[in-house]
Amino acid sequence: MYATPEQLADHTGQPAPANAVRLLTRASEDIDDALKTAVYRTDDAGMPLAPEIRDALAAATVAQVEYVTEQGGDDTGAAGQWDSVNIGPVSMSGRKDGPTGSDVDVGPRALRALLRAGLGPGVIW
Repeated sequence: MYATPEQLADHTGQPAPANAVRLLTRASEDIDDALKTAVYRTDDAGMPLAPEIRDALAAATVAQVEYVTEQGGDDTGAAGQWDSVNIGPVSMSGRKDGPTGSDVDVGPRALRALLRAGLGPGVIW
C-alpha cells in the first residue's frame, strides 16, 4: 500500500472508511499497473527510496480511491465494461468500450500526481 488510512482521511477531510485498507490496497495495485515501465530505486520491500516518489505514489493512491469512489465505488472494473451488472443470478449486458485487459483506469488526479513526479505511464524516470 502506497498510502495509509490516515493519509486518505487527510486527503478527503473525512474519517477513513471502515474498508480503507481494501480501498488503498486496490488503488495501489491500480497505480502499480499504471507504472509498469517506471524505474525508481526501492527498498527491500519494493517501496520507493526517494521521498518525492513516495509522496507522489501516496498522492496518486488517495486520488485513485477518490476517483473510484466518485465513480460509484466500483473497483472491480465491471462498471467500465458493462451497461448493467446484476449479481444473482448473474446477468451482464450491453458491453461497453471500457479498459481492455492491458489498460488501467486511473483517475485524472492520480495521473497528474504521477506525471508531476515524472512517473507517467510509459515514462522511464
